[in-house]
Amino acid sequence: MLGPIAWRTPPRHYGPWEQVTSLLTEGLVARGVEVTLFATLDSETSAVLDGVCPHGYAEDPELDGRVWEALHVSHALARSGEVDLLHSHLDWLPLSFAEHSRAPIVTTIHGFSDPRILPAYRSASSRAAYVSISDADRAPGLSYAATIYHGVDLDVLPFSPTGGDEVVIFGRIHPDKGTAEALDIAAAAGRRAVICGIVQDEPYFREQVAPRIDGDRVRYLGSVGPRRRAEVLGSAAVLLHPIAFPEPFGLSVVESMVCGTPVVAYPLGSMPEVVDPGLTGLLVDGSAAAAEAVEHAARLDRAACSRTARARFGAARMVDDYLALYGRILGDR
Repeated sequence: MLGPIAWRTPPRHYGPWEQVTSLLTEGLVARGVEVTLFATLDSETSAVLDGVCPHGYAEDPELDGRVWEALHVSHALARSGEVDLLHSHLDWLPLSFAEHSRAPIVTTIHGFSDPRILPAYRSASSRAAYVSISDADRAPGLSYAATIYHGVDLDVLPFSPTGGDEVVIFGRIHPDKGTAEALDIAAAAGRRAVICGIVQDEPYFREQVAPRIDGDRVRYLGSVGPRRRAEVLGSAAVLLHPIAFPEPFGLSVVESMVCGTPVVAYPLGSMPEVVDPGLTGLLVDGSAAAAEAVEHAARLDRAACSRTARARFGAARMVDDYLALYGRILGDR
């Protein structure tokens, strides 16, 4: 399992790719699969841990991510003759050297950061099997082996039957995620708001978000870890997700629904695949419609919301899907 190294696996607070890598790795080990996890050396796993990067480069300004990712990939490929299959979660870089891998490669595409990275995917298309995390995130011209939705750890996301009165805005603070627009929606709906997430766009946060944080109507909790995120999501009335880009998947959306908290989101990217309208949330166009939808969403059956999300997005289902894919690939070869 070739994991990302921006953060530790599993992440302490933020790190969605690392989170999925960890859940899949641990699930495979629990099924009796022998797994070597290539990740940061401070990672925690029941698999065999290997790697070269001491800790996440996003946590240490002294580490150059480009250098350490190159060293990381080189180290893993040097050991590729010792494994039956190499499953990469590390974006485009390993594909640039796919011809040097002595094992078949599966690449989970966690989203395309920029269309300029597509040449790496096209160049390795005959040597790697690609997995999309939603049908909406498939790039034209690429051939895919499967779409496999992410899974979440149901044990750390308990169902909250009552919720609360506040709305929650959960995710990286960036115009793509619509943090400021979500605050407009909360205000129009007459709801207090709680913001959680890393600041990914400092000017945006400073100019459009921070001035509205008053500790009462708007609270900012920073980037919260796994235990705290379940508490925050479960105690909300609704999760607001007014994205301004085609969301590849949306882990926080799924985590919220698993806790029983419905979602009000814009129907971009994967949202029509992830949200079951009228059951786990509502999909609307524009902030005015979103503000009106908050009250409706808050009255949805939280038990049905959680039950539906748990059936669709548990980590065990994700492990099943990947095991089936591995079997097809190894059987073919």
